[in-house]
Amino acid sequence: MSTLPCYFDYAATTPVDDRVIQAMVTCLGREGTFGNPASNSHAYGSLARQAVELARRQVAELVGCAAQSLIWTSGATESNNLAIKGIAQSAKGTRRHLITSRIEHKAVIDTVRQLEQAGFPVTWLEPDSQGLIQPEAVRQALRDDTLLVSLMLVNNELGTLTDIAAIGEAVHERGALFHVDAAQGAGKVTIDLKSLPVDLMSFSAHKVYGPKGIGALYVGERARPLLEAQMHGGGHEQGFRSGTLATHQIVGMGAAYALAAAEMEEEVQRIGTLSAQLRDALLQLPGVSLNGDARQRVAHTLNICVDKPGFSAMSLAGELAVSSTSACNSASSGASHVLLALGLTQAQAGSSLRLSLGRYTQVAEVEKAIAVIAGRLTRQPTTFW
Repeated sequence: MSTLPCYFDYAATTPVDDRVIQAMVTCLGREGTFGNPASNSHAYGSLARQAVELARRQVAELVGCAAQSLIWTSGATESNNLAIKGIAQSAKGTRRHLITSRIEHKAVIDTVRQLEQAGFPVTWLEPDSQGLIQPEAVRQALRDDTLLVSLMLVNNELGTLTDIAAIGEAVHERGALFHVDAAQGAGKVTIDLKSLPVDLMSFSAHKVYGPKGIGALYVGERARPLLEAQMHGGGHEQGFRSGTLATHQIVGMGAAYALAAAEMEEEVQRIGTLSAQLRDALLQLPGVSLNGDARQRVAHTLNICVDKPGFSAMSLAGELAVSSTSACNSASSGASHVLLALGLTQAQAGSSLRLSLGRYTQVAEVEKAIAVIAGRLTRQPTTFW
């Protein structure tokens, strides 16, 4: 029996699905599809290109867009940087105003801050008390000189859902572009870019049971003529992102997204049942409250505040793999900027837990999590397994 704690940190990363690994292995070794996809003069390159384009179609099918509108990147962080900087650097005339929120992923916040320091005017939206960025708040922030609005689909710490359809309509009415970070949304909620008023959308593989180090950026027709490349050296990916393509990682992302397309409905239902069991039990415990809206959210991520001195995620580390903030905040050992933006104190943010469930979460693990946390709060010893 494994001595590792039960894993409740799927929002940070997911294990690679065994079926994805099998697909990736076919691209490795002398007998595999190891050629350079940009080598057009021989069969090795052609086979690699075919594998890359199949993966592109697989990702496109999950998110409802044309395959050629997807650009491969190293992950959602690079996709966010390419989308935001790539549009900002093409700014002409008076349109330079940017809009984002204080509860975005650091890949967006830090990128926008850099542009702000370079002279771009920025409006930083505040969430409401339930952790939502309301469409009306965006409407009020839009100006005649607004160039780009960047908001996430699913908040990585709270699991709350942003109404990107309503927001996108408002953005387009004012002639601006709309970028959405969907790293936490793909495979959890339906995305149909053919109908959504979204111009750029960022994706990641490792949040959807694919490998780390690979992602994609959707570039819509309104954004395409304005987007400027951030990496140069060969003009790969339609000139938007140079560099030799990592065939095995791309194939892994394609396989992961194909599995998500086939299994999402059943998987979301199963995780929803487990999440409800976990949420209902934890909210009955003394001093426990929910961070974020109770309804406008995905089931996969649960964030709770525990009103008990000395309580923290670290106190559970031996039995449960949970987090008190996102991995991007953990790197700097700071309190969650998302929870602070909701109005929590430093102490409340420090005693909050994010528990995220996924494909391999089992009923027994949920029951153990409930027992462990209840034991810590009631000072009762926990005997489980």
